Amino acid sequence: MTTAPGPDLTADPKVGGAPRLSDFADAAATLQGVIRRTPMDVSDHLSDLLGVPVHLKLENLQRTGSFKIRGATYRLSRLTADERARGVVAASAGNHAQGVALAAKTLGIPATIFMPLGVPVPKLLATRGYGADVVLEGATVETPLRLAAEFAERTGAVFIHPFDHADVIAGQGTLGLELMEELPDVETVVLGIGGGGLIAGVAAAIKATAAAQGRTVRVIGVQAENSAAYPASLAAGMPLDVATRHTIADGIAVARPGDLPFEMIQRYVDEVVTVSEDDIARALLVLLERAKQVVEPAGAVGVAAILAGKVAAEGPTVTVLSGGNIDPLLLQRVVAHGLAASGRYMTLQIPLPDRPGQLSRVSELLAQAGANVIEVLHTRHGQGIQISEVILQLSVETRGQEHRARVIEILEQAGFAPKIVND
Repeated sequence: MTTAPGPDLTADPKVGGAPRLSDFADAAATLQGVIRRTPMDVSDHLSDLLGVPVHLKLENLQRTGSFKIRGATYRLSRLTADERARGVVAASAGNHAQGVALAAKTLGIPATIFMPLGVPVPKLLATRGYGADVVLEGATVETPLRLAAEFAERTGAVFIHPFDHADVIAGQGTLGLELMEELPDVETVVLGIGGGGLIAGVAAAIKATAAAQGRTVRVIGVQAENSAAYPASLAAGMPLDVATRHTIADGIAVARPGDLPFEMIQRYVDEVVTVSEDDIARALLVLLERAKQVVEPAGAVGVAAILAGKVAAEGPTVTVLSGGNIDPLLLQRVVAHGLAASGRYMTLQIPLPDRPGQLSRVSELLAQAGANVIEVLHTRHGQGIQISEVILQLSVETRGQEHRARVIEILEQAGFAPKIVND
């Protein structure tokens, strides 16, 4: 998807309500002393893969653990005295809740946050810890959204949208200004898309700054393929509601683009690509092992796109690690999935004749193949097992896809019938 040249962001009036370059500058000044200027790190591993220098913008180290504090703080800072007195309300399952809660605490504004019952405990405790009144209701975020709207209508509290507001986009766009200051020769920027507030602000700020310097910067957006509203919407030329499936990147699981972000993304984003669940799991594992960074799935989709060969870049490249708020239990599962997707871990089920020596024989073959056995389950119970059979289930550590295939080949050559069990 190639975009047409965008309007001059330095001109008045605002184009379609979109922030001007002066708005991004004002937001940056407002956020001084509130946000952290997060570091930039070089990834040798990704640089080798892409063939150009790749830098990681570590927004996972931002206050509240994500970029959301930028947009929330700037949005709340621009409320009138009357609006501040009425308080704010938001609905979120995670990062937006924490951003609004801390921004409200910093500015002395009462905040009520509606969250679903299944919200990860660390995000719930953090939101409450920032002083917000948290209401838990509903199985998905749709119920909190409805309740928040009803609360706003009933009490007069100001509803704080997570992405579809010019002030929120201006706050998020301060990240783009930082990128241009920290890496002046950047040529490609890769970051995730949910509703679109972050990439809209970052892309607009970057394009305007680069244009003032007489050059261009390419901006690539990434969505989880299980929840990708933008490709279809961009093809149709208008925001569409799309059917979504479960994704581990729940922070960017949005069924419909925001109206203002969509308009800006049409103008300023050069390409949108999608990544699979396996791609995202592999990215999290690479970030843990190679960059020593704990990142939530939604924050790792830019790295996932690079690893999956979805990014073509020339010159210095930046990908934004937009958040680090991952539930430890999810992290445990995702790491295991990432190891399996990388060919470094697999679970096998092997039917065996119910007679002595079979387990020992399989163990010898695995040892010869250089595979490390992590866990063993030996059972005579299970669906489809003959009375003269047992099932051996093994979790095995391997060294990659080729070694994994070799382990299976050795077992098959010995007369066994191993079956890989997907997690």
